[in-house]
Amino acid sequence: MSEDLYVKINEILEDRQLSISGITRELKTEGFNEHRLVLTGYLRALRDMKKINEIEIPPAKVYSRTETDEEAFGDIYSLISSHLKPLEPDIRLPVAVYIISTLLKRPCFKHELTMIGLNQKYIKKCLEKNNSMVREYLDIDLKEYRMDVTKIKIPPSDPAYEITHNNEQFIQVAINVLFSILKDVVDTDGLIAKTKQTKLSI
Repeated sequence: MSEDLYVKINEILEDRQLSISGITRELKTEGFNEHRLVLTGYLRALRDMKKINEIEIPPAKVYSRTETDEEAFGDIYSLISSHLKPLEPDIRLPVAVYIISTLLKRPCFKHELTMIGLNQKYIKKCLEKNNSMVREYLDIDLKEYRMDVTKIKIPPSDPAYEITHNNEQFIQVAINVLFSILKDVVDTDGLIAKTKQTKLSI
């Protein structure tokens, strides 16, 4: 079972509970064709490791995300993923690549994009556009970047991507996403003004 499958199951279970049949159907639409019996064993293993919750609702068992799962909720990829969803589909890839590249000071690997929830078909479609803001990173130092990443497992042949060009509108969208992420991880209680400001100078 791949790490991609675990990430995808967590995405599927966001804000809802599903039975094994429901999870199987959702996975098939995402290109994961796991046999039901294999998937059942995998879900129970995740339950035993307290990575997901199993709830008995006769005649079936349903599964949900566990809010104490730091890997599912506390990493940079899940934070970026949750804040990409409100964006227009065409802008999600460049914003994701820009944020990862800027924060981590290196090209963004395809595996990281799948962890965010951008599948291979979507990435390929975006890259094929004439006005694509993203391109594959082809410099020879990519192997060194891949070796430097130790917190997650980057496949040996995984390509990486970089931004081709920036514009003011795109940068503003990316900054807004970063601000939203910052609000999620920093306690601003008692610091935010309750009176709405009609004009703000920057």
